[in-house]
Amino acid sequence: MANRKAKSSAKGTPTPHDLVFKQFLTHSETARDFMQLHLPTELQAVCDFSTLRLESGSFVEESLRPYFSDVLYSLRTTAGDESYIHVLIEHQSTPDRHMAFRLLRYSIAAMQRHLDAGHKKLPLVIPVLFYTGRRSPYPYSTRWLDEFNDPELAEKLYSTDFPLVDVTVIPDDEIMGHRSMAALTLLQKHIHRRDLADLMDNLVSLLLAEHLTGQQLISLINYLVQAGETSDAEAFVRELAHRVPQHEDELMTIAQQLEQKGIEKGIEKGIQLGRQEGRNEARLEVARTMLQNGLDRDTVMKMTGLTAGDLAQISH
Repeated sequence: MANRKAKSSAKGTPTPHDLVFKQFLTHSETARDFMQLHLPTELQAVCDFSTLRLESGSFVEESLRPYFSDVLYSLRTTAGDESYIHVLIEHQSTPDRHMAFRLLRYSIAAMQRHLDAGHKKLPLVIPVLFYTGRRSPYPYSTRWLDEFNDPELAEKLYSTDFPLVDVTVIPDDEIMGHRSMAALTLLQKHIHRRDLADLMDNLVSLLLAEHLTGQQLISLINYLVQAGETSDAEAFVRELAHRVPQHEDELMTIAQQLEQKGIEKGIEKGIQLGRQEGRNEARLEVARTMLQNGLDRDTVMKMTGLTAGDLAQISH
């Protein structure tokens, strides 16, 4: 479990409470009886108990730290489709103030593993807490939303659509009023366009408004160069530099770097082309020798990888 201290001895071994619980509940017949006794009626109604299967309750967080739920079962729904339900049964012999949140984390981990197995829809994970402690009744809520200072606001947030900022549908005129976010939003909206010329006026206006720091501007232009699909990033940056004099030095430096990279890329391409032409010339020379020694043209083409058109050059 994420917090083993409440469930283990000082040496880290499971308590007798845990061991006997797991010995019983990892038996499928016993687990079926448990679920039919303790699950709410409306949840039992969608469970096909004949498909009950014990699953591994071991999960690994993004930090690679493992944590463990006690008992995890999967079963199909009575709908007869590909829907799944997981029942996660957790045993506690001592109260835990954050147990509801822990159960939620285990449930999310079970959902993620279900997706990782190739399923397209999330399974319904039913967390069940089985409590056997000295303190009675169990003193904490098992509703995870109650762990927030404002449960009502939390419920509203987590039971409806999350906030969505879809820049692809925000009009450019509206984006222009987004202050320090405007330049980034505008560029990211149009980054996949081959021609950004009609974006120039708006971008210049935003840069002249001095909403960006120098470092933000450099990051923005580097983003344009690295992720953009514009046909001539260098020309775009040079034009920007001429029209935004307060950032001319930084922009011209980027433009010169792009020019130098373009030159270097052209030289490298020329070298590669020269090497390729050299290899072709060598193959033609070998083919010429083969033909002079009486080998037929088909054999020569097969051995050298040349085409009939290539061999035609030799005969000329």
